[in-house]
Amino acid sequence: MQYTVITGASSGIGYETALAFAARGKNLIIVARRLDKLEELKSKVKEINSDLDVVVVTSDLSVTDQAYNLYKDLKRYQIETWINNAGLGEGAFVADQKLEKVENMLRVNIESLTILSTLYVRDYADVEGAQLINVSSALGYAIAVGSVTYSASKYYVSAFTEGLAKELELRGAKLKAKILAPAITESEFAQKSIDAEAFDFKANMPKYHTAKEMAGFMVELYDSNEVVGIVDQNYTFNLRGQIYPVILEF
Repeated sequence: MQYTVITGASSGIGYETALAFAARGKNLIIVARRLDKLEELKSKVKEINSDLDVVVVTSDLSVTDQAYNLYKDLKRYQIETWINNAGLGEGAFVADQKLEKVENMLRVNIESLTILSTLYVRDYADVEGAQLINVSSALGYAIAVGSVTYSASKYYVSAFTEGLAKELELRGAKLKAKILAPAITESEFAQKSIDAEAFDFKANMPKYHTAKEMAGFMVELYDSNEVVGIVDQNYTFNLRGQIYPVILEF
């Protein structure tokens, strides 16, 4: 029995991606901090397909040790696809940002993602059909003033994953590494980034995608042979090859 792992599955893109993969008949391992939201998601998945196995795992990926523990706990499962969707934001100028919040963001966006990606690659590089999809951002390809640290963290995700994709290609690995780079998406992410109780997308954003739309783009990326799925300035989703230049060093 094979599984798709989705971190940050309690809301937004992760939540809708779980439903989209369930519609494809994929058994799921859904990971987040909030058990109640994961149980709610499990119920919705069962409504789509009651035959699917849905494993609920709570983990706080702002604690680096929990990333190691998560992977260790999932070693007994055959994992077809690993989606590192969990991410935090910080919507403030550098001088005004809250450093404790930034530290948590960097641990989730960079440290835990790198740990989980590395461990998965070690085990599945030569497994046919295996995929690693890391969720970056359109701001992982363009610096956003007012969210510089967040943008920089997503630059790391993009560069790391594109570089990994090239390494896997050069060694003839069967595992494919890919990047989903959303632009503004209707979810809890925006309000948490600016520490707001709520955020009205229709009133504040001329363009955005719903989380369900982004989950659809995730499935398109999964089905494709391209490395990057990115939303451009016109809010059009594009599948394409690697964006960053690559220097080969051995």
